[in-house]
This record gives sequence, C-alpha cells and structure tokens, in this order.
Amino acid sequence: MSGEAGFEAVPTAARTDVAPAVVVERLHYAFGEGEARKGVLFDIWLSVARGEFVIVTGPSGSGKTTLLSLIGALRSPQEGTLRIMGRDIGQLPRRELEDFRQQLGFIFQLHNLFPALTAYQSIQMSLDLHDLSLEEKDARIVAILETLGLAEHLHYKPAKLSGGQRQRVAIARAIVHEPKLVLADEPTAALDEDNSKIVLERFRDLVRRTGTAVLMVTQDARVFESADRLIQLVDGRITSDQRPGD
Repeated sequence: MSGEAGFEAVPTAARTDVAPAVVVERLHYAFGEGEARKGVLFDIWLSVARGEFVIVTGPSGSGKTTLLSLIGALRSPQEGTLRIMGRDIGQLPRRELEDFRQQLGFIFQLHNLFPALTAYQSIQMSLDLHDLSLEEKDARIVAILETLGLAEHLHYKPAKLSGGQRQRVAIARAIVHEPKLVLADEPTAALDEDNSKIVLERFRDLVRRTGTAVLMVTQDARVFESADRLIQLVDGRITSDQRPGD
C-alpha cells in the first residue's frame, strides 16, 4: 500500500533530508492555577526524525502521557515550542489544528471504539477522512486486519472482542491511513507477547516503507529493543536518550 500523504519509500535509517517529524524546545507544562499549580514537564528538548521509532519510558506520573498529548495537539502548550512536521502547532488556528490532527495516528491506552461499529466500520471511519477510492479503502482495511490477526473478526463489534482484540482494532484504525506521525500510549499493554511482536512489526514496516515517525510511550520492557531510541522521562525531565542496549 502506498501512503496517501505521498511519501516515497525510505530506508530503515531516519530521514535527514527533511524537517524532523517532532521538535520540542524549552517545553514546560503545569496543571492547575495559583497555589494549586503543579509542574508536570520541565525544560523538555526532544527531536524525532521522520522514519524514526522512538520510545519514551519512565515511572507512572512522570509526564509521559502529557508530553504525548501536547505533541498531538490535544493540549495547548503553555511555554516552549512544538514544531510537528515543520509547523509550529502553538500558532495554528483551531480549524487548522483539526486538519493537522487528521495527519496523525493516535493510539490511546483505552481503545475508544464505538460500541455500534464493527472492526471494519471503525477502520473505515478513519479512512473516510482521506481521499481514497472505495476499492483502496476496502483493500487497506482487509489487509491490516489480516496482518494483525483479525481476519475472521472484520464484522465483530467491540462487545464480541477480547481486550487485546479491541486494542488491535484501535491500532489498525490509527495506522491504516499511513500517517506521517504515530503517537502511541501503551499500545501493547493489553497484548500477549506474540501479538505485541505483530504490532511492533507493523510499526517497523510503516517506518521503513513510508517514512512515518513513531513516538511510543510505554513501560513495557518487552518492546524496548524494537526502538531506534529509548528516552527516559523521570519527574517531568528527560534523564537519558540513547539507543537500546547502549
């Protein structure tokens, strides 16, 4: 499948000839106001190249999900700069932000599937936001569900799927349109080892084939070796940024 965003195939190595997928500079973020204000992120500097698979890990409460939501424009930055695909998202009007989010793939800790929609329909709804023929949409939906081990569950609604199956449908929904950037929050937490490997293979394939950048937040040590870089976030600060095994 070729990406509707028009990316050419790229090698496994991260792209260096275009603007990074993510650039975060001097980012600070806090919840609350006045005396109740509590800092969550402190002086974050981060760059993710296109065609790079980066994992952010760290203890619960360290600010990982908050960082992901800021990069995905689900929260507004308070201090610092966020440039995603070369655009300063802190400066985008609301309508442009909505269009911008459609270029991304979001995977949340909760699958957020609509109870009334089948697996096929959930993924189709994602593709309906993009200019593809009905034949291309059908081919993509069937192919991605097959690769995620859900070929026989195309027409199952969430109530008839296990927790791991629902999560795989949510993953398929997030990546089927071959987004420029995938933001994943604990995508393998509900999956056994075999299905975790299948999902990671899909991420790696997307990175290699389309130049997609993947930024994953997880505490699942089983997946660390799959990343190009492993970033530790502790108490709202980046404490290390290295290649797994270094």
